[in-house]
Amino acid sequence: MEIRIEKAANLKEKPDETKLGFGKYFTDHMFVMDWYRDKGWTDARIVPYGPISMEPSGVVLHYAQETFEGLKAYRTDEGKIQLFRPDMNAKRMQRSNERLCMPTVPVEDFVQAVEELVKVEQDWVPHEKDTSLYIRPFMFSTEASLGVHMADSYCFIIILSPVGAYYPTGLDPVKILVEDELVRAVKGGTGFTKCGGNYAGSILGQIKAEEKGYTQVLWLDGEERKYVEEVGTMNIMFKIDGEIYTAAIDNGTVLAGVTRDSMLTILRDWGYTIHEGRLSVDDLMKAGHDGTLEEVFGTGTAAVVSPVGELRYKDDVVQIGDGKTGELTQKLYDTLTGIQWGRIEDKYGWTYTLD
Repeated sequence: MEIRIEKAANLKEKPDETKLGFGKYFTDHMFVMDWYRDKGWTDARIVPYGPISMEPSGVVLHYAQETFEGLKAYRTDEGKIQLFRPDMNAKRMQRSNERLCMPTVPVEDFVQAVEELVKVEQDWVPHEKDTSLYIRPFMFSTEASLGVHMADSYCFIIILSPVGAYYPTGLDPVKILVEDELVRAVKGGTGFTKCGGNYAGSILGQIKAEEKGYTQVLWLDGEERKYVEEVGTMNIMFKIDGEIYTAAIDNGTVLAGVTRDSMLTILRDWGYTIHEGRLSVDDLMKAGHDGTLEEVFGTGTAAVVSPVGELRYKDDVVQIGDGKTGELTQKLYDTLTGIQWGRIEDKYGWTYTLD
């Protein structure tokens, strides 16, 4: 793929790397590529970061035909820049787009676009410990018309944001409320995709949780409201009596997380028995009360690992690990972040260094 580059005339002042937060600052350039029904993908370009011009009748504004991804670039102690499994993000975006009747970007073009944009903005990859450059690819329909249909034109964009450590004070366990009324996804729906509608629909559950003093929502299945699936923007895993339990991704209601897949690979290498399937919330709470629920943690690109210290289902509350981060949770965090930042040997071939 040929990518033309238009450099920004004026560069931004870079933020204090010790106060980055998450998603607050954006780099000087972005990648843009257009798709038309009669042309396919065209005009791949890296241009100055700026506003998007759109008609008020733009299909995406009315019918939400859009998808997105999230990954990171990391600076090693030697100053080199690494990407982590971008091909998996490319393939997942293809699955999302196919479900929403949107054109797909070839894996090699997706990875090339990410790589070339990060190269142009390499000075934005922060140097501080546990900081990184967050990469947000997204696609949306650009046709100006009203009517529910596959649009005639789309735009694929990648923007970059330097971000700090998700937990600047360490891995502090969060409190989670099990949502027993609302549902996040159903079989045959879009639960396995990364589309904005999934996240918009989850906000009410998040508000309900926060009103009760909880940080995140644990969603149950949409059919029986009985089996645990995902937490907010993360997959979730449970260590019960020495074995690992997590929801399966083959029923179309759970996102196939890149971090999830990486964690399961590492856990299997460490000899853990993995159960990918249905775990009822009743069995989960019972394990919490009889002491066999040893650790709970969410997994995702932003936080990597998010330990859970408390679960509430209706009026039933269980404490996990005395409210402290579990030994396995901490080990997983240290191992995966060690690979991502080049501090630990990557025996899986997940990372590669930009030239």
